[in-house]
Amino acid sequence: MSGTNRSITFESGQGPIVVLVEPQLGENIGMAARAMANFGLTEMRLVAPRDGWPSEKARATSSGALHIVDAAQVFDDVTAALHDVTLAFATTARERGQMKRVLSPQESMREAVAEFSAGGRVAILFGRERSGLDNDEISLCDAITTFPVNPAFASLNIAQAVLLTGYEWFRTAHGEALPFEGEIRSPRAPRAMAASFFDYLEEELDRVEFFPPDKRPSMMRNLRDVFLRRDLTEQDVRTLRGAMRALILRRRRDEAQGRDEAPAPDEA
Repeated sequence: MSGTNRSITFESGQGPIVVLVEPQLGENIGMAARAMANFGLTEMRLVAPRDGWPSEKARATSSGALHIVDAAQVFDDVTAALHDVTLAFATTARERGQMKRVLSPQESMREAVAEFSAGGRVAILFGRERSGLDNDEISLCDAITTFPVNPAFASLNIAQAVLLTGYEWFRTAHGEALPFEGEIRSPRAPRAMAASFFDYLEEELDRVEFFPPDKRPSMMRNLRDVFLRRDLTEQDVRTLRGAMRALILRRRRDEAQGRDEAPAPDEA
């Protein structure tokens, strides 16, 4: 929960209804609710949950998405759960041989946005953990939504499927802007500032006889390249220079202390 900021109020607006058909485990319901909350989905409907409802296991695994779990509605069958829905998508990983359009999550969510704009309501159906949705349930939907996954291992956990769909909904409805930026807050260092640092570096490396005489020019060029390849900022140069100064001062203090402690020639 390190990324959760409860001081922020997010107005999600309309979003697809998540319908879980005969979910077997309360834990999966809770994790699906958490995935919904990640992407601003708020309405969950349950069709005949195997272990009944409410479920403490669902509440425990929702990781704070209790507003979704506690408000979840329970229905006896899919027809009842879709009573007020104008556009419904069925999720499945298997080809069903039905005369249905097959859409990617991106395509489905684009249609969802358009349906909301026209005043409709949208639902996405997710099937049982073991067997998914049956063909009769899929026949009640307008289209199939499926994910581009490894065909040799295509089955998704309910919460995973809800997460992927929720991500595409959020991206389509709210844009792709990232929640924070990593912009460089210090301006790029002027070349004179960088050159002064390189002179300082070169002088100190000469002091400790770092350069082999025949390789000094090429090694110094390489050092300049190392630093300039990453577009040094003013803060970078100040930090590097400060770090070098600390190392140099420590070395000089150690050298001075060593001289003070060395015996005089006539005492040896």
